[in-house]
Amino acid sequence: MGSVKVFGPAMSTAVSRVMACLLEKEMPFQLLPIHLPKAQHKSPDFLKLQPFGQVPAFQDGDGTTLFESRAICRYICDQFAGQGNRSLLGPEGGGAADRARVDQWVEAEAHSFNPPSSALVFQLVFAPSMRLKQDPAAIRENEAKLRKVLGVYERRLAESRFLAGNEFSLADLATDKAELLTSRKNVARWWEDISARPSWKKVLDMRGAPPA
Repeated sequence: MGSVKVFGPAMSTAVSRVMACLLEKEMPFQLLPIHLPKAQHKSPDFLKLQPFGQVPAFQDGDGTTLFESRAICRYICDQFAGQGNRSLLGPEGGGAADRARVDQWVEAEAHSFNPPSSALVFQLVFAPSMRLKQDPAAIRENEAKLRKVLGVYERRLAESRFLAGNEFSLADLATDKAELLTSRKNVARWWEDISARPSWKKVLDMRGAPPA
């Protein structure tokens, strides 16, 4: 086990994002599951790591603790810059504009893609497992929002292999597969590229999920 620790359930998209980043950087880590139905994320010990009681939390071997998956991924890329995939923050040897292109698509994912996709995952996956009633109106509303975002992705991916350019970056980390993704030619090709990466296959193994 590595000295790096990731706290949270492997099935969480945010936790998967951090795991995929660490795997891309070839950095050993220890996954410490947090059982959400038992409210372990609200325990006093966990709140010392993540004061908002959300997953993931992260701890480096030097005692650095962080939360928010995208901030954790940026830290990982900077802290372990010399190993593994060196283009996650932009093409190696690139400048400020290259890094900004990655950041803009990371922010687009955070503010435009993630809210409706997370709402759909909750309604379609977690609500049934938690014996909660699904909300058909919420499902329709968030499907419509996600379709608009994927329309933007489709146009962008007609111009480049990945969102921020022709190299895999943080902007492409950790997306859950759905019919909405695979029904668009360029988005489907992008998703297949992501699914074929050893890092994402390893994440799926850790989730106990079948290959995409």
